[in-house]
Amino acid sequence: MNYNHIIASQRAFFDTNATKDHRFRKIQLKKLRSLLVANERRLYDAIYADFKKSEFETAATELLLIYHEIDLALENMESWSRQKGVPTNLVNFPSRSYIIPEPLGVTLVIGAWNYPFQLSLAPAVAALAAGNTVVLKPSEIPANTAAVMTSIINENFPAGYFHVVEGGVETSTALLECKFDKIFFTGSTAVGKIVYEAAAKHLTPVTLELGGKSPAIVMADCNMEVTVKRLAWAKFLNAGQTCIAPDYVLVEASAEKKFMDALRKYIEQNYTAGATENYVQIINDKNLERLLKLLDPSKIVIGGNYSRESRYLAPTVMQQVSFSDPVMQEEIFGPILPVIAFTDLNEAIQKVKGLPKPLSCFVFSTSGKKIKQVLAELSFGGGAVNDAVMHISNSALPFGGVGNSGMGNYHGEAGFRSFSHYKSILHKSSWLETNIKYPPYAGWKQRLIRWMMK
Repeated sequence: MNYNHIIASQRAFFDTNATKDHRFRKIQLKKLRSLLVANERRLYDAIYADFKKSEFETAATELLLIYHEIDLALENMESWSRQKGVPTNLVNFPSRSYIIPEPLGVTLVIGAWNYPFQLSLAPAVAALAAGNTVVLKPSEIPANTAAVMTSIINENFPAGYFHVVEGGVETSTALLECKFDKIFFTGSTAVGKIVYEAAAKHLTPVTLELGGKSPAIVMADCNMEVTVKRLAWAKFLNAGQTCIAPDYVLVEASAEKKFMDALRKYIEQNYTAGATENYVQIINDKNLERLLKLLDPSKIVIGGNYSRESRYLAPTVMQQVSFSDPVMQEEIFGPILPVIAFTDLNEAIQKVKGLPKPLSCFVFSTSGKKIKQVLAELSFGGGAVNDAVMHISNSALPFGGVGNSGMGNYHGEAGFRSFSHYKSILHKSSWLETNIKYPPYAGWKQRLIRWMMK
């Protein structure tokens, strides 16, 4: 497979400077929004076929977030693109200095399967808003959603501007052999390393949105009822197939029973057997089998029942878990919640620091001192205090990881910046020119320059 012809056509179109026109960008984003709205029924049906995901959940976790990103870009694109003045030092007098945002060029966006619309189209929106062209490679795992995205975009946008390429690993490998001006990848850390290595051969900048074991730390002083409601919803949303879902819970030992009782009650009230309006199925057989291998029957205290036929795994809680257990060796990415009790917050923090830096962290407490300690001592991409997952809904908060959980960020202006180069300009007047920096050099010149550079 060779995709150089698509990339060449996009580069030729980019070189016309058409995408640098704000009016052009706005027309294209409005067109994309209108197409998504007009095809919502197709989008709902496709994702239901892949996940058994309800219309409510698809709207709330996928489409509404995309619409919000488009609306935000339409409203703020011109201010984000505006030339910005910065101070100029005395040694460059008389002059002014400014920074000009410019699009990077031809970009590749590789989406993930767990939120196939949002995690493919949100970064594409950022790239288009910044004035780039886009080759979009959605995940092939949710085949129905990939097909409907391909249909909507490729039938309505020229390939030289915005084009979807479907396929599996071979397609991604072929695309990564090509020269792009920016690559945006969402997926696993293991594949992220492959993308990073491929990009390095062309010195292509990358944004990697990866994952990791995101902890939730529950202190005894928290509002337990609200804590469990928010934490359990965040964990079992999309059947745990969420990159920022709480991966495990560290609960203060004195509150463990209270926490477990509230958690059991919430699960029994809100999740019935099988995939329902409130709960989706596991994406495929491979992922279901992977999850089943992480279960330790002796430690399951809630749930654990499953159906291979319907790819269903009940919300499952495991207690008396240790950091050496199999379930703690990898990101779970499913509806299994290990609970680990602790008595000393310092020791709990050290345990988390012993793992790769997570994408998210959530702390539940009413103690400002304890909250401050967790936020100051743990490194993670982003998170929340007394909530979980919901930080992704605020586009004013840059979204991204750190270390093994990723590099770079997006959402709102951060997405625009991710797909832009900020060109620095010193604009000097010619009505005055001293001989301070020119030969012959002298001690007094050095002293004067030293003073001017302070």
